Amino acid sequence: MTLDSRARRFLGLIQAASSGRQENEVATFRRATQALAEFAAPAPEVDRVDLQLNVPVRAYAPRGAGRAVLPGLIYFHGGGLISGGLDSHDGLCAELAHAAQCRLIAVDYRLGPEHRFPAAHDDALEAVELIAWRAADFAIHPDRLGVGGDSAGGNLAIHASHSSGARLALLFLLCPVIDMLGRESSRFELGRGYLIEEATMERYWALYKSRGLASDDERVAPLRGGGFADYPPTRIHTGQYDPLKDEGAALCRAILAAGGDARLVEHQGQIHHFYGLTAVIPSARGALARIGTDLAEGLAGSRARFTPDRSEAVGDGLRRAATGRS
Repeated sequence: MTLDSRARRFLGLIQAASSGRQENEVATFRRATQALAEFAAPAPEVDRVDLQLNVPVRAYAPRGAGRAVLPGLIYFHGGGLISGGLDSHDGLCAELAHAAQCRLIAVDYRLGPEHRFPAAHDDALEAVELIAWRAADFAIHPDRLGVGGDSAGGNLAIHASHSSGARLALLFLLCPVIDMLGRESSRFELGRGYLIEEATMERYWALYKSRGLASDDERVAPLRGGGFADYPPTRIHTGQYDPLKDEGAALCRAILAAGGDARLVEHQGQIHHFYGLTAVIPSARGALARIGTDLAEGLAGSRARFTPDRSEAVGDGLRRAATGRS
């Protein structure tokens, strides 16, 4: 499928508005991440409350849920580990909480370059351990707690879910960064002109890494590590024109090859962060609805599948490749 026409138009507008690297590079990245929130459709009405754990968090629940015990998702926002926050991803978190009828706790982890590695990774791990231990305090069913994130937040979700020792029902990833300086084909084929660019990824890494941290360290590049059989049931959503799509597929293959439970959905015609651009890319609204359905099923432990389409064929193909079955 070709690039969605509205996505193409949006990318053209972004390119035309870009004036190159500004004097204050970090501030420019942060303004750009926050500005993306303006391209999301209005979020559904949900209940929100800001809390303080090891770091600030924002707890979401379906409107009127009260203290009913619900499934839960601990969520880490994208932004290259140097931008983004509770407000930039507020609409997306509300959408997910509403669609999956779950409690979602968004974590406002520390950002580089003020706080370099391992600050964000430590914050993510501690948040997961705290919330998992205190699930009842958050009115979350302890057997239906998942961890998720988008883009660089997906990297944090992987690290925290794999390192915490918590019993998790789901690992839920949207266009995740699985290798900080990835070398999968899509990083080069789509590395310019598709919203997230390879040059930007390199700058993010430079602004977050600490002295002596290698880009292939498994703490920031989990594909270089192991233990894939120990991953929670994993659901990965990518876009056909997302530079990060191949590393999402590689993680799915690794988990399946290790005997784990993983499924990949590649949304056709979509770009990186499509799930947050629903006001300007109408087709992304349907994709986001599918993501919400998948989240609800994953937190319920459901083995139900989407209506078959090419996205499902991708997942089936990975399963056959990993297991040797045709």
